[in-house]
Amino acid sequence: MPKLLVVDDEPFVRFSISQVFAHGEVKLLEAASADEGLRLAAEQSPDVILLDIRLGMRSGLDVFQELRRMNPKCLVIFITGHGTSETAIEAMKLGAYDYLVKPLDADRLREVVQQAFTISRLMHVPGLVEPEDQSADNPDRLIGSGPAMQTICKQIGRVAPQDVNLLILGESGTGKELIARAVYHHSRRSQATFLAINCAAIPESLLESELFGHERGAFTGADQRRIGKFEQCDGGTLFLDEVGDMSAGTQAKILRLLQEGGFERVGGSETLSANVRIIAATNQDLDSLIESGRFRKDLYYRLKGVTIQLPPLRERREDIAELAHYFLFRFNRQLGTQVQSISEESLDLLQRYDWPGNVREMQSVIREALIVSAGPTLLPEFLPAELRRVETAEPERAADSLPLVDVDWTALGQLVESSLKTGKPELYRLALDHFDRLIVSQTLRQTGGNQAQAAEILGISRPTLRAKLRALNLTITKSVEPGKPL
Repeated sequence: MPKLLVVDDEPFVRFSISQVFAHGEVKLLEAASADEGLRLAAEQSPDVILLDIRLGMRSGLDVFQELRRMNPKCLVIFITGHGTSETAIEAMKLGAYDYLVKPLDADRLREVVQQAFTISRLMHVPGLVEPEDQSADNPDRLIGSGPAMQTICKQIGRVAPQDVNLLILGESGTGKELIARAVYHHSRRSQATFLAINCAAIPESLLESELFGHERGAFTGADQRRIGKFEQCDGGTLFLDEVGDMSAGTQAKILRLLQEGGFERVGGSETLSANVRIIAATNQDLDSLIESGRFRKDLYYRLKGVTIQLPPLRERREDIAELAHYFLFRFNRQLGTQVQSISEESLDLLQRYDWPGNVREMQSVIREALIVSAGPTLLPEFLPAELRRVETAEPERAADSLPLVDVDWTALGQLVESSLKTGKPELYRLALDHFDRLIVSQTLRQTGGNQAQAAEILGISRPTLRAKLRALNLTITKSVEPGKPL
């Protein structure tokens, strides 16, 4: 449960905030003085702190600086009166997350605090964990030990220490935010601010203000100067999700910042600077957007200092069983269910399904299945109807469909040699595909097309073997005695 510390010397303000969060979704800590607030911050390590600008004889700005020395990643939201907002703005320049003006609006308070909780989690919980931590109940882990995820992890290790911009491409639900967080945690900026903004979730008219800030009177409702994400994130990392949805004007401003390091707030004329590492992500085809004139080619090349392409779940079916069991045990804890295993038939259905919503969809499916399940095993009837509609009857087919390739191991060496000479990309994936094709074919020849025996020899499950046969487009044309050539 996230912790919220309120530091305000007015009892009524503390009471009002406690009523907003009275439903138990957060652990609320209260302090009536600066000293008490600093003590609680040291002892309880709150995720977010609501801090009054004036605390008796102490300035909230001084307290904020002490909090930052105590914990550089501390997220502080200032509570300010109308006459002290300039002080709050100065604090935001130094790294405060946001400020709220008294009297506090309950909906706005809840919205800002929840956003801050999310950012705090992003800064404190790595997306990539060490092998010894894989049993932890961590909702932010990168799951998968197959070749595709091994390649992604290696890419993260190479790009994270390099202070270059990063572009993450992939369908919705593939885990782009987790990749961004992993890169941040392993970067040289890991002790500085990490902020995230979803460019598709904010109206176009407000996105520019969110990114660059605005001056008082810049537009209707702009009654105070506001510091934007770039200014707040100076020295840190900014994650721009769904960057393909930005308007042409916002693209131009970001391009200028990347080229010259300068920008202006909306409605302002003062040129400001910010040293920010940008990690951008999108599920859209940027090449098509560029061709249609909806995305700037020069910005595209500025953003893609390095590109990581996340494969959809249907292209890494070897990770599906691991993901399913991870979500099973994770949601067992959350829901209090007692499902201990997943039947082979259910795993088969999970591995046959194409997962248009990717890992995010699988999370939802496993959670729903646990809620409606009965007994210690997750059976097919507990899975959603769209999964059960996938054809389940795939016999071992030792005799009628499934053309194996001729086993030619010299071709693997020739493929590697040719690709190295020509500079053909994705050599590792091509070589692995070729190796899988050879080893699966030869093993099935040895077993006379018996998939159960072949899976046992290969050390993989039958659903995984079937997934490989589909992915490699291998079919068995006839059955033979084990050990005889086809």
